[in-house]
Amino acid sequence: MTPAIYAVATMDTKGEELAYLAECVRAAGASVRTVDVGTLEPPSVAADISRDEVRGEAATSTTTDRGEAVTAMGMALADFLVREHAAGRVSGVIGIGGTGGTALITRALRALPIGLPKVMVSTVASGNTAGYVDCSDITMMPSIVDVAGLNAISKRILANAAHAIAGMVLHQNAQTAAEKVTLGMTMFGVTTPCVNQVREALEETGCDALVFHATGTGGRAMERLVESGMIQGVLDITTTEVPDRLIGGVFPCGPDRFGAVVENGIPCVLSFGAVDMVNFGARPTVPEKFSDRLLYEHNEQITLMRTTVEENREIGRWIAERLGPARAPLVVMIPEGGVSMLDAPGMPFHDPQADAALFDAFESALPGESSCKVIRLPYNINDPEFAAAIVEQYLSLDRSCSTGAAS
Repeated sequence: MTPAIYAVATMDTKGEELAYLAECVRAAGASVRTVDVGTLEPPSVAADISRDEVRGEAATSTTTDRGEAVTAMGMALADFLVREHAAGRVSGVIGIGGTGGTALITRALRALPIGLPKVMVSTVASGNTAGYVDCSDITMMPSIVDVAGLNAISKRILANAAHAIAGMVLHQNAQTAAEKVTLGMTMFGVTTPCVNQVREALEETGCDALVFHATGTGGRAMERLVESGMIQGVLDITTTEVPDRLIGGVFPCGPDRFGAVVENGIPCVLSFGAVDMVNFGARPTVPEKFSDRLLYEHNEQITLMRTTVEENREIGRWIAERLGPARAPLVVMIPEGGVSMLDAPGMPFHDPQADAALFDAFESALPGESSCKVIRLPYNINDPEFAAAIVEQYLSLDRSCSTGAAS
């Protein structure tokens, strides 16, 4: 079957609108299949792919609760689209909907690989879309008017959306085996000198380095690209999202942090950049229970809190538990002279005892059969010697960087 754009909506309420959008996609020269994800009434227009096909084995289950029905259909659509994409039948996906339809469809879009064209025309696209997009690459397009009938405005918006998704699909850059090796790197302001030196050195070898701001979504986005096969190596220098998860900061990682690298077995060098801090918003937003802690105002909007000995032990164990199952070679670099700009001699977060607790807890928690190689060096993470050692260790894992050929 020829790959096509899958156009998705609850066709019991938005069948006419989806049919019009599909006509516009075809007029733009792309193949399209309409998908019904309605949950209550029969579709107003026949779909190319019925809701029962989407639900599969769960097609016979029914519920009168709209919220339960939408949640179940969202899960079913995600599974369906992932299978269809894996089978080579999906070239892109576009959805239209209000609040319920947006939640249902974007749940499925987030499950698809980054790089696959995804557009969502929504009544809530001009508000806070973080819950709908997360770290995916969904293009959110405001519908301006409600998706309720065809009129002068809705037809223009739907036509624009149709041409947008058609353009994404018809004019994609060809992927070739001669492309550069793509690396993922994590960075924070307080690890910038190290990451920049590593990036520049590896780019000179022919690699293409993507730098992710370690703000929770940055780490998740990098790991999504690893899962999608779009990143072939990782330099996870800044793991500050871990303390935010364990202690309650505003930039937490997900529960599966490091899982993509471990499961995919790609070359990885990891360090403990900015693990000396937990991130909060402006000073008044710091929880009262932390009022007696060592705080540092990074700027008007960000306040940093120094991690303690006990917190660092927990952080070290948490990271070791997730890296322990690694079977492919993985190098962990320990900067004994401090893990950030603020953790250097004379700086406010310099605390060798807390750092030692982190490093020792990590090494003690690693299982004996782990493939993690641990290297301790007497430098601060931002010292040029430490960055040079990271580059050396990465190149020992991934010889392809010196040739510029994909792994």
